[in-house]
Parts: sequence; structure tokens; C-alpha cells
Amino acid sequence: MKAVFIAWQDPESRRWVPVGRLSAKEGGFQFVYTQGAMSSPHFRAFGAMSDLHSLYESSTLFPLFSNRLLSNNRPEYHDYLQWLNVKTGIRDPLDELAKTGGIRATDSLIVFPCPEPQEDGRYSISFFAHGIRYLPHESQQWVDRLEQGRRLYLMLDNQNEQDALAIAMRTEPVMVVGYVPRYFAEDFRKIMNSKVADTIHVQVDRVNRDAPIQMRLLCTLKSVWPEGFDPCSGDLYKPLA
Repeated sequence: MKAVFIAWQDPESRRWVPVGRLSAKEGGFQFVYTQGAMSSPHFRAFGAMSDLHSLYESSTLFPLFSNRLLSNNRPEYHDYLQWLNVKTGIRDPLDELAKTGGIRATDSLIVFPCPEPQEDGRYSISFFAHGIRYLPHESQQWVDRLEQGRRLYLMLDNQNEQDALAIAMRTEPVMVVGYVPRYFAEDFRKIMNSKVADTIHVQVDRVNRDAPIQMRLLCTLKSVWPEGFDPCSGDLYKPLA
């Protein structure tokens, strides 16, 4: 069964929290809320899926997610694929949601995959840098000048007043160019504190200067898969149903 998680941004803390899991199964789709949905008093259920403790099933993709798929008839579809560093169209809806994040300008939801070991047994995940809009103008200009393949370095931001688990990304010479998405930060920290920490490699995949700022900087992190590592296994990811 293929699955992706849904992250929601709290309007006050600005923290991204996993609140649901969407799965594809034979004959349709399933959606279930996770414990992250109970972590904020500001969270509200998604439309008709009003019971946080129910399992929802459908033979077709739920409207909340199908509305986040971009039709290949849209004039911006080609640009969209370029921003994602995808050379051909994406046929599977969950694959598309995982790659694009299902990003829309009108709300605070992002869809993301839970990484699985690659064929060579390594950890690999691509993501758009967060927090660029809040960086100083000089840093934003630096982002626009980054080249494909440029190495980035992870920097723990333990004194971040908004999020003690925050992880910044910097270049050498030192310039902060964004943050790791909050929903990956806990897992990244586990890898950084493991025996394979020295195998971590983060690089720039694309700089999309003509894209919305939330799709400006596409990065990839790779490392050896730590022994016993279980991604997306924290309490916030556990299903409520």
C-alpha cells in the first residue's frame, strides 16, 4: 500500500504538523487523521471528513487531494515539471502529490512522502526549502545565485524561538539559504546523531527563480540508512482511527 502524509501549518506558531495519511489501495483510497491533528486547538477537520477518529474510504481520489493535481492541459504544466526537476509527466496521483507537495496558495497544507530505502539501501529525499521568505534580502539574493549541485550544510538551530527542532541550511562561505521542512526535521536529527552522520550529503537540485517562493529552492538529502532507523514513526504520525 502506497501512502503519503499531509502536513498542516498552525496559523499562530507557524509550525508544520503531520495531521493525516492518504493511502492508495486496490480499488481506491483511504484517509485517516493522525495524532498531529490533536496537537493544536486551531486545527479543523477537512470538510465532510469531520470525525478525526474515523477511517475514510473512496473509490476515487478525495476532492481535497484531486483538486491539488495540475492538469497537463494547463499552460503552466511544463514549467511545473521543470520546477520539480521532473523530465516527463507523472502518472500516479500519489506520486505527483508527493513530488509537488500538492501546494496551493490558498491554504496551509503540504503533502509529503515517508522515505523508503533506495535500491542501494541508502536514504534519499527531495524537498523544497522552507522559510526563504523570512530571510534577509541578502540571503534571498544568495539563493537566486546558487548553482545546481552546490553543496549545502545542515545547521541545528536549537535556540530558534519558534521551533527548537529547526534545522537551517547554509552554504560555504556561510550564508543561510533556508530551512529543512519541519516534518522532516525530527528524522534528519536522528540521522545527524547516528553513526552514519558523516555520510549526509545535501545539495541544490534546482533554483526556480520564476517560481513561487515556496518552490524556489529544490534540495536533496542523501545518506547511508542508519541501522534500525524507522522514519515517520513519531507519535504525531500515528493514526487516530
